[in-house]
Amino acid sequence: MTDTKPQDDTAAQDDRAPVHIQKHLVYIIYAALMAAMFLSSLDQSVVSTALPTIVGDLGAVSHEGWIITSYLLAIAIVMPIYGKIGDLYGRRWPFLFSIAVFVLGSLGSALAESFWMLVAARTFQGLGAGGLVILSQAIVADIVSARDRGKYMGPMGAIFGIASVAGPLLGGWFTEGPGWRWCFWLNVPIGLIALVVAIFALKLPMQRSTRPFDWYGTVFMALFTAGIVFLTSWPSVVPSGKYDWSDPILVLLLVGTILAFSIFVWVETRVDEPLVPLRLFRDPVFSVSVTVALILGITMFAALSFLPTFLQMARGVGPTDSGLLMLPMTAGVMLTAIVSGLLITKTGKYRIYPILGMAITTAGIAWLTRITGSMSMVLFGAMIFVLGFGMGLVIQTIVIAVQNAVDPSEVGTATSTNNFLREIGAAIGTSVFGTLFTSKLTANLHDVMAKVPPQDLPPDLLHDDLTPEVVKALPEPLHTQVVDAYVNAMAPSFWYLVPIAAIGFIASLFLRNKALSTQAGLVARGEAAPQPAPTA
Repeated sequence: MTDTKPQDDTAAQDDRAPVHIQKHLVYIIYAALMAAMFLSSLDQSVVSTALPTIVGDLGAVSHEGWIITSYLLAIAIVMPIYGKIGDLYGRRWPFLFSIAVFVLGSLGSALAESFWMLVAARTFQGLGAGGLVILSQAIVADIVSARDRGKYMGPMGAIFGIASVAGPLLGGWFTEGPGWRWCFWLNVPIGLIALVVAIFALKLPMQRSTRPFDWYGTVFMALFTAGIVFLTSWPSVVPSGKYDWSDPILVLLLVGTILAFSIFVWVETRVDEPLVPLRLFRDPVFSVSVTVALILGITMFAALSFLPTFLQMARGVGPTDSGLLMLPMTAGVMLTAIVSGLLITKTGKYRIYPILGMAITTAGIAWLTRITGSMSMVLFGAMIFVLGFGMGLVIQTIVIAVQNAVDPSEVGTATSTNNFLREIGAAIGTSVFGTLFTSKLTANLHDVMAKVPPQDLPPDLLHDDLTPEVVKALPEPLHTQVVDAYVNAMAPSFWYLVPIAAIGFIASLFLRNKALSTQAGLVARGEAAPQPAPTA
């Protein structure tokens, strides 16, 4: 068995014409995809402003990152699976399945009675969310040509921005009103509506493939992905709060992760239909694009996940207000995602946007190292606007580049590989940043305790039940000292992200323009006959 490009009846051939879909049907399908993307994006952001209250109520402040990390880990694991299944058998039924799983996971999250029950439900929720993200982008590639895809992918990138507005605001309103559990109850009716719309509107062909699914690759991909996340999250899940390399479990985890990754690579070079075809990395456009996606995931999610916590803890604002204060970042993402998409459609060129985007993102992260507890919120808004401005130039542009670099028969696999690496980066970045922030915060709070008479210390100061309300109620000068502890833990942690973002900028310089295809990816398969050539 060799790692060669499949050439059976399900592969896309150059002489096959795309299936022609009427424009009004494209718009209906696109609306269903946008609803699904909004659902997934909203769930990542709606929790952010509620997170400090959630972990405080469930007594797990020191494990805060797990609610985010578990969700991202599940998404990362299933992305390649959804991508490959979509390429082999069609995308309609996997898409419907992913919505159903997401709704059930949301229901479980709303009903969770303990922190670890919530983590388990969020993980299940992520198993559906991974399909929503990948299949939505792959279906757009099926029905819209690469040249025209910018004007469709741009709004999809903007959906992230819109969800970033609605999510924190709804999360804050729920937290201060009916309760944080409504952050998850909200997904149930929206998910059911999206499911009904998709059932009736998403009419895509299914195909039968004789190519075997790569089960071995899937197992070892899941093992090494989980190993990476557990390794990066280790300090947050052990009592010592640090890496102790004399611990045989930690050493076994490291060795097992390396072994699982090595076996995964070996399997992918041997099977007929690999889950992640390694030959795709020989294409310079593909390899550079996914490298940028990985680095963007590390920096973007690490920065965004903890800023609402900073606003609530250090500035004393409520969850709703912390969502409002994140609006400038949303505006930056929406502006550049839509404008760059339209310009790509008009010019057929995409290289300059990731280069500018990574340069601006690096500058934005470096600027965030200057945050203080007493800073002007106008200045804070300018900081995160710059960050969003840079990210909006990169997120969907990279997807267009990746999809255009591969054969239409592998657009799902290529898209999932790109997003898989981005989510791996997100899980690693969130875990590492959370570990750095938590360790610095714990040390800073210990220093505060050492300076305050024991009788003046509230019992929750170093306890897992520490919430924004507890911090806000602290008497002076203890309140100012605790706020300074948060700021002095948060701001320096951003310095660890700056060189990583700079590497992403350097990598983007090697990206090259490749002529955008003028044909949609959905091709006639099997019994479909080639379309006659147009006559003059």
